[in-house]
Amino acid sequence: MKYDVIIVGSGLAGLSIALKLANNKQSVAILTKKKLHECNSFYAQGGIAAVIDDNDSIDSHIEDTLIAGAGLCNKDAVQYIIQNASQAIKWLTEMGVNFDIDNNNSTGFHLTKEGGHKFRRILHVADATGAAIINTLVRKVLSHPYIKIYENHVAIDLIMGNKIQRDSNQCYGLYAFNRLNNQIITISGQNTILASGGAGKVYLYTTNPDVATGDGIAMAYRVGAKIANMEFIQFHPTCLYHPQAKSFLISEAVRGEGGILKLPNGKRFMLDHDSRLELAPRDIVARAIDFEMKKQGLDYVYLDISYKPTSLIKEHFPNIYSKCKSLGIDITQEAIPVVPAAHYTCGGIVTNLQGRTNIQNLYAVGECAHTGLHGANRLASNSLLECLVIGQNCVTDILQQQYNSEKIELPNWDESLITNNDEEIIISHNWDELRRTMWDYVGIVRTNKRLERALHRINLLEQEVHEYYSNFKLSANLIELRNLLINARLIVESALRRKESRGLHYSQNYPNTNDIAVDTILDINYLKKENQCQQ
Repeated sequence: MKYDVIIVGSGLAGLSIALKLANNKQSVAILTKKKLHECNSFYAQGGIAAVIDDNDSIDSHIEDTLIAGAGLCNKDAVQYIIQNASQAIKWLTEMGVNFDIDNNNSTGFHLTKEGGHKFRRILHVADATGAAIINTLVRKVLSHPYIKIYENHVAIDLIMGNKIQRDSNQCYGLYAFNRLNNQIITISGQNTILASGGAGKVYLYTTNPDVATGDGIAMAYRVGAKIANMEFIQFHPTCLYHPQAKSFLISEAVRGEGGILKLPNGKRFMLDHDSRLELAPRDIVARAIDFEMKKQGLDYVYLDISYKPTSLIKEHFPNIYSKCKSLGIDITQEAIPVVPAAHYTCGGIVTNLQGRTNIQNLYAVGECAHTGLHGANRLASNSLLECLVIGQNCVTDILQQQYNSEKIELPNWDESLITNNDEEIIISHNWDELRRTMWDYVGIVRTNKRLERALHRINLLEQEVHEYYSNFKLSANLIELRNLLINARLIVESALRRKESRGLHYSQNYPNTNDIAVDTILDINYLKKENQCQQ
C-alpha cells in the first residue's frame, strides 16, 4: 500500500491537510483508530479564536496568548499563527462551516469571550463547534477520489531507513493494526504526517475521548524525534461531575457568558484567587477549584449561569443544556456540578512552522506537535487555529518537494516468534493502574516525592508491558497502553527537570518562577544516556 502522504489522525489538522493535498492530486491515506469523526476536534465545544472585530487587534490576541503561556511561548510562532487566523476562518466558511451569526455585530458573526481573552473573538457554532467543523470536512473527505480512508486502524510504529539499509533518520511509512480482523498492514509513503492528537487518556479523569492515547508522540519518540514541554498538561476547570456523564465538558464559553463558580454554600470563591475571576486563564481557575475542593473536602464545586435569561442559555448552549437536562440538571434553574479534568497536551513533538520534525519526511501537526504557540498554558480556542495555520504550511512544504520515483519495498511485520495471549486482564489492570497513578501523583499540584513515586510505578509497568509486547500477539489495548506509558514517562521526566512553577506545572517544592524561561526537551537518546550514567 503506497501513497504520497500518510496521515495518522482524522481531527481538524488531519482532515484539512488531506483535502488540500488531495486537491493537488496527491494520493493520501488517512488512518483513524475508530470512525472518521471520532477525534478530539469533534468534541471541541468553544470555537476558534480569531481577530475579525474592528474593536479587537492582532496585537491584543498575541498579548493574551503570551500572558497565558507564562513566558514560554515561541513569539515568532504566536505572531505568525495569529496573523493568519482570518485566512483560516475564510477557508472553513468556504468549506461550508456555518458559524453563528449576529446581525447586530459589524462582523456578521456572533463572537463569544473565553478565559484569558480581553475581547470577544471566539467564532463558534452554538456549543458544538468541533462537531460542525468535522462533520463538514468528513463529508468532503469521504467523496474525494484521491483520499483512501482506513477506519479502525491503529498505527503501531514508524518504519525508518535502518529497516531497509537506508538513512536511519528518514521515515518511509508505518505499520498499522486492523482492529476488526487483527491483521497488521504495511503502508509506505513519501511523507508521513502525525495528526494524532494529545494524551489525555493517560489520566483517570479527562475530557478527551478514548482515542486520545498519545500514539503519535510515542511513535515519534521511539524513532528519535525531539519532544518538548510534556510537563504542561492543561486541566480544564469545568468537566461535568455526574456518575453517568463520561468526560462531558462544560465549555469555557459558559464562563465567558457570565457563569459563576460557587461553593455549596453559594460563596463565589474566585474572588479569593484572581482579579480576573472566572475568566482567568485555565491553569489559575483549575488550581483554584482544586484548592477549594481539598480545603473544603468537596467532590466538586458549582458553575452557575441560571441567573441569565433562559432564552440565552438555550440558544448558546443547546448541547450542554440537553445533556444536563437528560441527567436531571436544569441549568436554567440550578447550578452545574463541575470538577477539573485533563484536557490538553501543551507539549509534544518539536516542529517548525511547516510542521517538520527532526526526522526526515516526518511531520507533526495539531495537539501532538509543539510549535511553541501554547507555551506553559494554552489560551482557550487557540488549538483549532493552530491546526489550520500549521496544516496549510505543511501542505505548502510537501507540495514544493521533489519526489523520489524509486520504488522501495518495505518489510512486512514479523510475527513469527509470538503466540496468542490468554491473559488480557494484565493489560486492562495495568491500563487502570497507570491512569490512577498519574491522577494521584502527577496532577494539578505536584511534589518531587509524588513524581518519583509515579516514575517508579511507570518503570515497573513498562517492564511488564515490554515483556508482554515482545511475546504475544498485538491488540489495540496493548498498543495504546505501550504508548500511554511513554507519554506518562515523558510527562514525569519533564516535570522532574523543571525546578520552578510555571503555567500548568505547579510544584510545591519549587513554588517560584525562574527569571529565564527554558523549554524542557527530551529524546530517546538523551534518556538512554542519562539512565546509563545513573546505573
